[in-house]
Amino acid sequence: MPAETKLAVLAEQGCPVFYFYSTEKYLVHQAVQAACRLLAQGTEEEMTVLDGAAPDVEQLVMAAGTISFFGTRRVVCLPEVDPGAYSEKDLEAFMDTVASLENAVLVLGSVFEAERTGKAKPGKRAQRLIAQCKKLGWAEELAKPGPAQLRQMMTDRAQAQGAELTGPAASALLDRCGEDPYLLENEVDKLAAASGYRTITPALVADMGVVSLEADVFEMVRMVTARNAAAACKKLQVLLRLQQEPIAITAALIGSYVDLYRVKLGQQNKKNYTAVFKDFGYKGSDFRLKRSAQTAAGYTLPQLKRCLNILLELDKNLKGQPVNPQVLLEMALCRLVMEGGSR
Repeated sequence: MPAETKLAVLAEQGCPVFYFYSTEKYLVHQAVQAACRLLAQGTEEEMTVLDGAAPDVEQLVMAAGTISFFGTRRVVCLPEVDPGAYSEKDLEAFMDTVASLENAVLVLGSVFEAERTGKAKPGKRAQRLIAQCKKLGWAEELAKPGPAQLRQMMTDRAQAQGAELTGPAASALLDRCGEDPYLLENEVDKLAAASGYRTITPALVADMGVVSLEADVFEMVRMVTARNAAAACKKLQVLLRLQQEPIAITAALIGSYVDLYRVKLGQQNKKNYTAVFKDFGYKGSDFRLKRSAQTAAGYTLPQLKRCLNILLELDKNLKGQPVNPQVLLEMALCRLVMEGGSR
């Protein structure tokens, strides 16, 4: 999101249009809200909000053309506009209105699909509107925040409520929630309250954080990698007490080791985890592969092949043998510990 000082300078200069777009709805929402708050400061004029992907152009014309009783320009906000949803005729009328603003300042926001590079992929009509807004005022693509930025965002949010979020706790939240800012904010708010607005610890995240089988199993994999069979089995017992199905736990284990194998294979072919993410067609964030790359450093490729064979055998035994599933899972974890990982 652009710095508020930058927005303030643009507003002072009379910038007629602010356009924020991204692949992330959260970022667009935050930027649009920040710009609207800034533009509305010191005025008594109510902001006009036109919701939806394609607000009626006549409504926009009326809102933008109405003269303010207070001698200030009206703020007209279109928080989720999609230029591709307009017909060619309506888009031309929309752009004509943007080009002839006198009594209003527009704040626009759009969310677009992502390209393989992770950048926004606006369509041709959106590209035309972006180009016009850049020429007339301000248009900016908001880059998706990385783990470091998300940790800082969570830390700041906790501090604003009088709580402290430790570094390990922030990492644990990322493991459980992924890189979803909305979910991370909600979790910080919940855990800050649970901590009595004191310190949010990894233990509190584990006890009260959002339940994520994938995150819990990956934590178990890291225990295996560290050759800590006792801790891995203890974690398994917790998952079973939470009534996680043995087959689901096994599937998550297999998924984690497949990720490790793919990343390790990529490393041997001089490809980083980002390239692996693209080549294998993963969806969403590449954060899970970044974690896998760190864990895969403790293995050789042959070790990971043998680990996958152990898990294949576990899967077959769970589906075909009348043996206690917990016993089968614990045996598999101990075999994985013996097979490889950090030494």
